[in-house]
Amino acid sequence: MSIDVEYAIKKDVRNNPIVRDVDRRQRRELVRTVALGSLVVGMLLFSAWQHYQVIDEGYQVEALMKSRADAEALNRRLRLEVEALKAPDLIERRAIEELRMAYPTADQTLHIERVTTAKADRAVVARAR
Repeated sequence: MSIDVEYAIKKDVRNNPIVRDVDRRQRRELVRTVALGSLVVGMLLFSAWQHYQVIDEGYQVEALMKSRADAEALNRRLRLEVEALKAPDLIERRAIEELRMAYPTADQTLHIERVTTAKADRAVVARAR
């Protein structure tokens, strides 16, 4: 059995650089496609940014509303405490018990009467000469 093997003869291929002319139509299409793609990506980024801003503002509004509700609750509690502390019975009891105050005796008090002055019947006017 004999096998005939043929060997390929390598041809000399020149790999000189091929210089092509610039295809202006293809370049315009490429620039137009890149510009349109950039416009679409820009619109998508702007839309995503707006959406993020709306969500962020919503969180800030919720935080401010919670802060306001807490401040209003504190305000109501403090007003109630002020009104409770203004009660005359409570003031009297605290003055007697905590500050050891006592009611004044009759000889420790001084009564002052308000005296009203009588109105003059005539007015005196000075003239400059």
